[in-house]
Amino acid sequence: MSIRTSDAPAGGAPARAVARGDGVLRRTWIHRADYLYVLPAIVVMLIVIAYPVYYTIDLSFYSTPPSLQLRDKIFIGFDNYKTILESEVFWRVTLNTFIWTIVSTGSAYILGLGCALCLHQAFPGRAVMRAILIIPWVISAVAASYIWKWIYHSNFGVIGAILVELGIMDRQPNFIDNVNTVLASLIVVNVWREFPFAMIMLAAGLQTVPDQLLRAAKVDGAGAWQSFWHVTFPHLRGVSIATILLLAVANFNSFIVTWIMTGGGPSNASHIWITHIYEIAFGRQRWGIAAAYSVILFLIVMSLGYFYVRGLGGAEKEGGGS
Repeated sequence: MSIRTSDAPAGGAPARAVARGDGVLRRTWIHRADYLYVLPAIVVMLIVIAYPVYYTIDLSFYSTPPSLQLRDKIFIGFDNYKTILESEVFWRVTLNTFIWTIVSTGSAYILGLGCALCLHQAFPGRAVMRAILIIPWVISAVAASYIWKWIYHSNFGVIGAILVELGIMDRQPNFIDNVNTVLASLIVVNVWREFPFAMIMLAAGLQTVPDQLLRAAKVDGAGAWQSFWHVTFPHLRGVSIATILLLAVANFNSFIVTWIMTGGGPSNASHIWITHIYEIAFGRQRWGIAAAYSVILFLIVMSLGYFYVRGLGGAEKEGGGS
């Protein structure tokens, strides 16, 4: 039986597309039992992730004054987003957020890299030093925040007492009660908590640097800095990208340190997006505004996630090509 040309899909590309579609359907049908095993997990993810995301986006288009019940919300379109973008507090909080994220991420990475390089060398007590340096990362963030809050205390703080005892200052400084120093003081705490994570990631990356290249660089007369910059650091590119992006995402969503130590004060000087959203939602009960804030933060974090996946893909290609 002959096949008429008019019955076949016109052109090679549509034919290949149809074939690919049939192939996908065929593979799905063949592995239908496998999908049943993961179906409960998919349902749970839809309930705990997809629905809250949808509800938050939907709620961002409504006005929810405290005088009304949440079910009596009023549709206002993009007015919440307009209100946010026209607010001076939003731009101040945004500046705080970017300063907090960039400085915390960069400082934690640099400090973690320095510690990883030191621990990569053999010396007596290296295991003990590694265990000590990892303590800030493994202890509770809530406990650490309260401890640092007392360390910074303007009357009974340890740092202030030492400065006064040494004669450096006449009285104890206000670290977290001063609008000019509060954000920097919180960044110090955040870096102290995060640098062990960067140290662990980069220490693992240092294990992948070939000793032959380091020995060859030494034979060629390269110094310590030249060996690091031209041999060691290129091999850390993939793990560095992953570490920086993970730290950036974590800092965008960092809530415990800033909220416990200052609650965003004084005068919004330490508010970042996540704490400001919490205050608007649960303090002022402006759920629509808080939802719009959350959508903006969600889009930024998703963009960072995109670059994280791209970075991992690039690292895998480099690893496969070497």
